[in-house]
Amino acid sequence: MRPIVISQTGAGATAPVPMNQYTSPFNVGFGCIVSAGATVSYTVQHTFDDVFSPTFNPATATWFNHSDVSSQTANTDGNYAFPVTAIRLNVGSSNGTVTIKAIQAGIAS
Repeated sequence: MRPIVISQTGAGATAPVPMNQYTSPFNVGFGCIVSAGATVSYTVQHTFDDVFSPTFNPATATWFNHSDVSSQTANTDGNYAFPVTAIRLNVGSSNGTVTIKAIQAGIAS
């Protein structure tokens, strides 16, 4: 998979980034970058809901906080070693921008 780069300015959640749950190894690495001078609190989240279902709604999906990247205030990185269907960045408060860069191993596009 090509690197995915998505940003959130101010409070709110990014659009879900679908993962290929059938890839082996699943491995997804990501890094979160806080804009210079920003005061933020953000969490990386994942879901097991079917993001390709016609009835999928990010607002009503079940989102789980990443165990290590929750309530962060500075640049940080993390990974997913086991399958999830999508990830997103959820910014609780911010006077700046948080960017997540994610890449999944095992596939080329």
